Amino acid sequence: MREGVNQHKGEEPHESEDPYAEPGTDADVTADGMWASVEALWDWLDRSNTRPPEQELLLRMLKLSEEVGEVAQAVIGTLGQNPRKGVTHDWDDVRAELCDVALTALIALRSLTPDAPEVFRGHLAGVRRRTTDLGAGKPRPREGG
Repeated sequence: MREGVNQHKGEEPHESEDPYAEPGTDADVTADGMWASVEALWDWLDRSNTRPPEQELLLRMLKLSEEVGEVAQAVIGTLGQNPRKGVTHDWDDVRAELCDVALTALIALRSLTPDAPEVFRGHLAGVRRRTTDLGAGKPRPREGG
């Protein structure tokens, strides 16, 4: 086992209750670990695909809409908006669905280009520049406070 993030220098490595919590595994949430997971999931999807490439690409883009719908369903269920169903979800469900949206979007991006990490970093840098130019680095005063 590799030296863990929470392992102190000189300590013997110990088995984690969650094997995915170790660096370099699927739950490694560093940028490199995240993209390695995206690549592995993309590869798994591609190996499992039996459709023509154009159709599979389209379906991966449509999957994103499905996941966004699940976020909406979770929010509605959290707020108990449907009187027939009542409260069916909680904010943890909403957070999980938002993670599914983000992951699905990253896999869709990887499906479009093998340079997905670079494309994403470049896009994020552009968004940050634009928002910084608009004064996004300054907190906005809250209304009524």
